[in-house]
Amino acid sequence: MTNPTAVPEPGPRDATKTYAAAGADTDVAAIAPDPSLAEDLLADTPAVDVFDADTHREAKEIIARYPMSRSALLPMLHLVQSVQGYVSQEGIAFCARHLDLTDTEVSAVATFYTMYKRRPCGEHLVSVCTNTLCAALGGDDIYQKLQTHLGSEEKPLGHEETAGTPGEAGSVTLEHAECLAACDLGPVIQVNYEYFDNQTPEQAVALVDALQAGKKPAPTRGAALTDFKGAERQLAGFWPEDEAAYRSAVDGPSQAVETLRGAQLAADRGWTAPGAQDVPLPEVEKK
Repeated sequence: MTNPTAVPEPGPRDATKTYAAAGADTDVAAIAPDPSLAEDLLADTPAVDVFDADTHREAKEIIARYPMSRSALLPMLHLVQSVQGYVSQEGIAFCARHLDLTDTEVSAVATFYTMYKRRPCGEHLVSVCTNTLCAALGGDDIYQKLQTHLGSEEKPLGHEETAGTPGEAGSVTLEHAECLAACDLGPVIQVNYEYFDNQTPEQAVALVDALQAGKKPAPTRGAALTDFKGAERQLAGFWPEDEAAYRSAVDGPSQAVETLRGAQLAADRGWTAPGAQDVPLPEVEKK
């Protein structure tokens, strides 16, 4: 083999030997440089179950909603986040066992959707839209202002990084988000997926200061603000049994004047869309 260097050097440094991949009948432990390490790798070590009996019961409730158990994976991942504040490897294994899937199948879904976090989140998740229209209206300025406000000029807070200790009161995880589907009200911020519209850098700073102080400012529209784990529990499909608490969790204005402006103009001017017509499907050539 080539001699190692303290600092990686550019240029080709070819090894003097190559090794074929181990076959199915190869004794991996016998050929490993350190057999004890190989034995650890080969050991069948089941993932630790960190979820209590209530979480297992609720997982079964979620699965019972669907004709095929694997269809329950998305709300199951939200259930995991409502307990841990992120999707851990133990959470992956928990979902896999309940749904008769492999850890790989669950991981493929958990890493595809940005709503599933692979690092512990703060008490609150603050999402700043930095897609084209919001960015042009000031979304980039808001995000950069929050990066330095929650971090520092020398070390701005990064994407999906947390100010404070994740999970503890007043901790805030910051992320830049793609389109939050509120272009008519940009630039927008979401806190635990509730909207704060027409934001400025100064308003955004006041918002995160309030969150860190233990307050829950009222969103521009939508339901009353909860914490990240509480929002995840709702996304898993679990709501307060008390009617007043339930109503406060789901009720709230979801529309805005800007959103309905086109419909209002059409009503004022008597515009109507043409009626749908039955059009025969084209003939498909038989093969």
